[in-house]
Amino acid sequence: SGNFLYVALKQLKDLEQEVGNVSEGVGLSRPPLGVTPNQFYGIEKNPFAAELAQVVLWIGYWQWRRTNGYWDAPEPILQPLTTIEQRDAILSFTAEGTPTASAWPPADVIIGNPPFLGWYKIRQELGDEYVEALAKVYRGRVSGSADLVCFWFEQARAQLVTGQRVGLLATNSIRGGANREVLDRIKQTGDIFMAWSDRPWLLEGAAVRVSMVGFDAGIEQERVLDGQQVQAINADLTGSIDILRATQLPENSGLSFIGSMKGGAFDIDAETAQQMIAASNQSGVSNRDVVRPWLNGLDITRRSRNMWIIDFGVAMTEAAAMQYELPYAHVLERVKLARQGNRMKRRETYWWLHGDLVSRMRKALAPLSRFIVTPTLSKHRLFVWIQHPTVPDHQLVAIAREDDYFFGVLHSRFHEVWALRMGTSLGPTPRYTPTTCFETFPFPYPPGQEPPNDPHVAAIGAAAAALDAWREAWLNPPDLPPKELAKRTLTNLYNARPDDLVALHADLDAAVAAAYGWKWPLSDDEILTRLLALNGERG
Repeated sequence: SGNFLYVALKQLKDLEQEVGNVSEGVGLSRPPLGVTPNQFYGIEKNPFAAELAQVVLWIGYWQWRRTNGYWDAPEPILQPLTTIEQRDAILSFTAEGTPTASAWPPADVIIGNPPFLGWYKIRQELGDEYVEALAKVYRGRVSGSADLVCFWFEQARAQLVTGQRVGLLATNSIRGGANREVLDRIKQTGDIFMAWSDRPWLLEGAAVRVSMVGFDAGIEQERVLDGQQVQAINADLTGSIDILRATQLPENSGLSFIGSMKGGAFDIDAETAQQMIAASNQSGVSNRDVVRPWLNGLDITRRSRNMWIIDFGVAMTEAAAMQYELPYAHVLERVKLARQGNRMKRRETYWWLHGDLVSRMRKALAPLSRFIVTPTLSKHRLFVWIQHPTVPDHQLVAIAREDDYFFGVLHSRFHEVWALRMGTSLGPTPRYTPTTCFETFPFPYPPGQEPPNDPHVAAIGAAAAALDAWREAWLNPPDLPPKELAKRTLTNLYNARPDDLVALHADLDAAVAAAYGWKWPLSDDEILTRLLALNGERG
């Protein structure tokens, strides 16, 4: 603890020494040393870590002096540092118990390595009362679904005045989604002058990806991104086209959905599923009504595990569910007890239903014979066809279209580039979300308004069907030994990118470009520029 302050202290002492050397070199007297640990402030919640930070600063200080020939040292060498405070850095409470933002001491430079804690773990780690207090204090400033580190960014932004600077470390997820909103606010009141967008880092022995962000009140004129000078740094820590200005298009709503969060052991293997389907019920209902194929992200990027799931829909009563004897017995044994005491009351009360009912998705997919899915997290942006009534897991985004044209546009370079820039990431892996990646994307024609018998729609559909057929043949060739078949995955295919696959995608991209009325090929920046302009026209 205190490592960031120690490094800052050493850098300033080295600079101070350099100033003295230069002064002597030009015939001036060496100015007295003035940088001491008392000029470094810190806020640390953990009592031991707060004490340790004081020790680290003093040891670093005296070590520097000894290394540079300053031998004098008073007794005691290690003195208390009142500038290192043991308290919460983002939330305080008044004497009456009212939550408020913590006050920070005035400083010329703010640096830090705030705790990495994803929004989904904040409540689990810090408790309901703390989370509710945070939400109340920072409402309108930090999103309720932002990671914990975002509160430090907002506190630092609010503290900035002319001449001050901030440098903070965060996971690379700061670049997207709800987290990115704090960087948007920084750019509204100041600017980002330095950033490393995506670098490896070790956190408690685990490899993570981080972003380093330097910002001020807008005084610094030079911008450095990933070590290169740029004209501007966008809120997503890119230096090219700022597509964050893109807005959600009403024409795209109601088509893309995060899949079902089962919220319990509803999933079963194929053998169990077939036994349930074959079994009869005294009521005469068929278990096929509630036993359905189930897929998650790994089934798409690797090979299907042939898993199934028990699914009683969105409104089935327990009495109705009991008529499906074997499926009900399985859920009664595996799910009910685990749901007791669940923080979400609906999950405890309706324990036989999935955790998230995704009613809108079910309604949109119901009339379709097939639909499109893509993994939320995937090295390559892959889209595949799924047959209804397969249940997509929450690791998949389901898209309620069954035509080859739509599949083709989604699998084109146009949508791939857009999704990579608009989405977030988990470590080095891109994340796809319906709201940012799909609902902002301007299709060649607004969904549902494709001209009948349009040659461009037909050409895209034909290219998409050819791509899908070739991939299917590559994935499942006849008479291939099981060991070799296991290697036939979409991830391995797109890692290798054989010539036939490249050619099929080139045909698809050319067809999509023609539908937009654009010449092909185009650079990624040209694609983004044109799509952003089209988004602005449609929005």
